[in-house]
Amino acid sequence: MTGTILVINAGSSSVKFSLFDNQPDLTLLTSGQVANIGTAPFFSAGDDRKALPAGSTHEDALNFILGWIKSQKHQAIVMAAHRIVHGGTLFREPVRITPQIMIKLRSLNSLAPLHQPHNLAAIDILTKLQPDLPQIACFDTAFHAGHDPLFSLYALPQVLTDKGIRRYGFHGLSYEWIAHVLRSDYPALAKGRVIVAHLGNGASLCAMKEGVSVDTTMGMTALEGLPMGTRCGSLDPGAIIYMVRDLAMPAEKVEHVLYNDSGLKGLSGLTNDVKTLQGSSDPKAVFALDYFSLRVAQFMGMMAVAMGGVDGIVFTGGIGENAAPVRENILSRLAFMKPYDVHVIPANEERIMAMHAARKMA
Repeated sequence: MTGTILVINAGSSSVKFSLFDNQPDLTLLTSGQVANIGTAPFFSAGDDRKALPAGSTHEDALNFILGWIKSQKHQAIVMAAHRIVHGGTLFREPVRITPQIMIKLRSLNSLAPLHQPHNLAAIDILTKLQPDLPQIACFDTAFHAGHDPLFSLYALPQVLTDKGIRRYGFHGLSYEWIAHVLRSDYPALAKGRVIVAHLGNGASLCAMKEGVSVDTTMGMTALEGLPMGTRCGSLDPGAIIYMVRDLAMPAEKVEHVLYNDSGLKGLSGLTNDVKTLQGSSDPKAVFALDYFSLRVAQFMGMMAVAMGGVDGIVFTGGIGENAAPVRENILSRLAFMKPYDVHVIPANEERIMAMHAARKMA
């Protein structure tokens, strides 16, 4: 089917998009975003940049994006693919969106309250704007859905596990892309034991054996595991009890602190921007990056145990791809585990989503 595939990643204050030619090579035609929705929204794509009215909504943003794509004289959009953070235990692969599927997806909102509602709102909006356009959901959890219970359960009573408190893992679309690139470009390594480090403002690791996820550092939510840009990573649950009971912090305040004021930002007291931290002489900036590097290395040891060794380490994501000193800091702490290959592979969740959409249309 001739036409184009629209890939959408909707967040709380942005709508990012990529447009691919629906041909075997899936050529990327254009990409961009509407950012700062709710404050000072603006559209950017290539050299084009335009301020949107201050009261612009997500619907306004999507409407503007569709109009801009049409103005560029691209072929008609024949399918849209959406990034959905949480598929729970219900979804192990991409799925064509129907009203029944949407009911199931909304039932998972409580597992990812800061992300899932915005993901689903984009589907609702696009359905309203283009009701006949087929749409598919691509899940950040699906790549980890086959984990053995040894890696997916917490040491909790069964009644709580049955209510959904278990480890799901995220960044699955990124890891799926890395598995695809390894099969294509490094076939021998693809058959081995690989630790993939998706390091960005959100950060996690995946233990990948023969291209399959064995374990990962994120759990029920995107808070567990590594310290991140503004998220705390793994934390003694007793600390949360202390904040609520002894410090009288409302649950909403605790949630905000753990998601938005912690991680590199909290440790440095400055920023979550790694480039800025690397250029700073402030001891707290140096400490924050050392802490991050140490914790990544420690968790890599955990991933190696999950696979019984490691044959390669792959870095991806904004920090993983661009912050060479951070990579070197991490690897210097793992010299005892050598030999292993090291590669830097750019993230491309959008292309793996377009690939899923193309297969759905085949």
